[in-house]
Amino acid sequence: MTDPNPYDVARRCAEALLQRDAASRALGITLISATPGSAQVSMRVRDDMLQGHGTCHGGFLFALADTAFALACNSHDAATVAQGCSIEYLVPGQLGDQLVAHAQELHRGKRTGTYDVRIDNQHGQPVALFRGKSYQVRGTVLARETIDK
Repeated sequence: MTDPNPYDVARRCAEALLQRDAASRALGITLISATPGSAQVSMRVRDDMLQGHGTCHGGFLFALADTAFALACNSHDAATVAQGCSIEYLVPGQLGDQLVAHAQELHRGKRTGTYDVRIDNQHGQPVALFRGKSYQVRGTVLARETIDK
């Protein structure tokens, strides 16, 4: 038996997680790409995502970044959860903006990892910067997918 292609594993993990993620689907978050240690997802800012000042609520920006982070840190098919996260808001997201979150693995140890996520708008302007720390728990992402088939 040959070792599975890590790029295929990363894509399958991202697709499986998003298929089970009702919150991300409700926000309209879609997968652009997933590779080992990285992921890109997208979301359009809707009117029901605006806060009292008329710009995108920070919680929705956090959710977008957190989804990209989750896909990146689970891309190796080892079940992984967030241990801690922080976000810096740079410019407001506007109604109709097409936001893209790019997550990248900076370090992956035996049980923990560090990931950076940058959210850009459709003009390539940075909207927010997010850092997530991950913790590997028991199990895999794709084992559940195999059982469900």
